[in-house]
Amino acid sequence: MDVGSFGIWTFQLDLQRPPEARALARALEDQGWGALWLPEAVGRESLTNAGMLLSATERMTVATGVSNVWARSPMVAAAAQRLLFDDSGGRFLLGLGVSHQPMVEGFMGIAYEKPLTAMGDYLDKLDNAFSVAPAPDSAPPRVLAALGPKMLALAAERSWGAHTYFVPPEHTAVAREALGSAALMVEQAVILSTDASVARATARRYMSTYLALPNYTNNLRRLGWADDDLAGEGSGALVDAIVAWGDVDTVVERVRAHQAAGADHVCLQVLLPDFTAVPMAEWALLAEALLAD
Repeated sequence: MDVGSFGIWTFQLDLQRPPEARALARALEDQGWGALWLPEAVGRESLTNAGMLLSATERMTVATGVSNVWARSPMVAAAAQRLLFDDSGGRFLLGLGVSHQPMVEGFMGIAYEKPLTAMGDYLDKLDNAFSVAPAPDSAPPRVLAALGPKMLALAAERSWGAHTYFVPPEHTAVAREALGSAALMVEQAVILSTDASVARATARRYMSTYLALPNYTNNLRRLGWADDDLAGEGSGALVDAIVAWGDVDTVVERVRAHQAAGADHVCLQVLLPDFTAVPMAEWALLAEALLAD
């Protein structure tokens, strides 16, 4: 599968009516992005959303970043993955993740126990579903949301690669070593503003959600960040490490740092002070800087 070197990761399309979401997906494809990454949290169901956007595009990969394994049975996921992959000519990439305990237990009413074991069991059942399906030798690729060493090892062993989120380039180097030759796809949040107060306020609003989730804070602690850095909306140093802000050249420099650390693909999540706004101008500027060649 060819997802290109760069993609866009965005919540914004979930906030649009379907006709507008399709139009935005086509615009991103026209800009030259290799992949469009879709979340699954409190917005649209990821697989039907992917199908809608695949039908609106012709060349760009549509990837889930990521589909929640607690949200659907492995049999349903395998059947949907096969259909979307085949119907799109191989442009669908299924990203799978175990989500977070507050969401799984609080919103879904499911006990969040042994997430690594749960993911392994889910992959076993996915593989079994493909083994009895037509053309079992052509199971489509998948990636796992992975941060810690055990989930990265599982991604290397049981999938095409890993999708990392809310990480600095230092983590990309750790993930690259853990994954070996498996693919590494890294999300990077960016803000195209040289106003430090505006950029850091926007970044902190974004980061406050993730700093309340142990999966992310435990990962940052493994990288050496202290409790003071992780408190509230994050220290200034942590804000600058997680969110690349400044002019286009500054953002590109951060993207190159991930590549130098071993990322095969970097998907950019553009943040605006108004999180509901569509960053079309920012997407275009970044496309011009990264995709010109």
